[in-house]
Amino acid sequence: MSRIQSQSTQQDRLAARDVWRLCCLVVVAVGVSGSSANAVEAIDRQPPNIVLIIADDMNWDDCGAYGHPAIATPHIDQLASEGLRFQHAYLTTNSCSPSRASIITGKYPHNTGAEQLHWPIPADTSTFVGKLQSSGYYTAAAGKWHMGDAVRDHFDRIYEASTAGFVLPSSADGEPAQMIAKQPSGCEDWERALQERERSKPFFMWLASLDPHREYHDGALDPPHQLSDVIVPPHLPDTPDVREDLRLYYDEIGRLDGYVGKVLDELEAQSVADDTIVLFISDNGRPFPRDKTTLYDGGIRTPWIVRWPGEIAPGGVAETIVSSVDIAATLLQIAGLPSDALSTEGESFAAVLADPAQSHRRYAFAEDHWHDYEDHARCVVDQQFKLIRNDYVDLPSTPSADAGRGLSWQDMLQRQAEGTLTPEQQSCFRAPRAKWELYDLQRDPGELDNRIDDPAYAAIHSRLRSALQEWSIQTDDYLPSKRTPDEFDRVTGEPDHSVRKRPRPSKQEMFGTNGKY
Repeated sequence: MSRIQSQSTQQDRLAARDVWRLCCLVVVAVGVSGSSANAVEAIDRQPPNIVLIIADDMNWDDCGAYGHPAIATPHIDQLASEGLRFQHAYLTTNSCSPSRASIITGKYPHNTGAEQLHWPIPADTSTFVGKLQSSGYYTAAAGKWHMGDAVRDHFDRIYEASTAGFVLPSSADGEPAQMIAKQPSGCEDWERALQERERSKPFFMWLASLDPHREYHDGALDPPHQLSDVIVPPHLPDTPDVREDLRLYYDEIGRLDGYVGKVLDELEAQSVADDTIVLFISDNGRPFPRDKTTLYDGGIRTPWIVRWPGEIAPGGVAETIVSSVDIAATLLQIAGLPSDALSTEGESFAAVLADPAQSHRRYAFAEDHWHDYEDHARCVVDQQFKLIRNDYVDLPSTPSADAGRGLSWQDMLQRQAEGTLTPEQQSCFRAPRAKWELYDLQRDPGELDNRIDDPAYAAIHSRLRSALQEWSIQTDDYLPSKRTPDEFDRVTGEPDHSVRKRPRPSKQEMFGTNGKY
């Protein structure tokens, strides 16, 4: 179907949106005045449809829209050319399931009761999806779930991808275990979810891929990327095995991009593209050493692209800071719900969608918790500087177990034994670590030069440290009284079956609480 509409049709749509905006103001006014909630239902309005696309372990700049010259992402790039790209977008954590729990609740991980990998969201948790559902939205999820059972009924329908794509089998027998799903991309039901939706309601879609999560195998993309396409970051050695590992990762991003294109085409086929806001992000960064499970940009910075025809000017770039904790408040506002519909710790960035020059946040904050291995750290970042506080300095920054089984880490283990890694490439082996790390992201985008002891940065250090302390107090952050055992050997990557149990027990089951422990 052509994207070009007649002028009269465009005018009709704009007029309808003006009515919707007015209705939203009435809804908010009703909420503030404390009038009956039934008044909201009486308003004749059609809020926009919402599609949230979540990549799994995709680095923020590993697509054409963010400047990568070789990764095949024409549909993600199209989304950016037709919408708004955020240049300084951050997640609240560096790990898959805790990131999703934070997004759906609008709370920082330490306040979700699900801050460690594989911990389910606790019972009686409120989510923005549940609020959309109760306000009249049809809600569906397709692909990776990874949030437990308590919030399943917040979705009218769930098309769940196999957990085999991201949970290592617990068996100790036979061949080495691998994470391989029958539907390897995790996106295979995205179109179906759109096609089978209830047509009489506005809809919300939570579309979560398995791409580009490990394990990696040939055949994800045809034609595949070439070794010459690969750009090796300086914290990894430029070797044939590392290049091959990154090439396979690129292929899964390319496969994901194809499914993004299918979603955009399906919205067009249903004639709802102009009435649908699409937000594309990742849950955490690249699944490689010193990326995923760290608080460097390779762990917590995310692609963040929003398309909303008629509402967002195409091809824009927003330089303001945004955080994934803000998504819940933003989507609820866009849907016309009152600001107190859900208690969140985020702030709506809806004003930035209308005016990308608007300032939203001064700082974003992120957390590091147990992910296969124990760790605990916090960071604060603005548009130029980042401060990291490492709480368990005695532990090395061991990469996630899936990355540990990959070609890159195995190559690095060998080169570490040979003594041929650079100091920057040895960071995952280093213990004790520095308590504080300070980086100038403009001068040092790879975060390789810790300026914590540089007198020239003393004022910046003080400012960021004060901001982190204030956030810690405001959000009631804490250092756990107990450490969680590692589930894998930090050198060999072999699972410790005396510790591992699947499904993993909840926080309540492990520590007797969903709060401080």
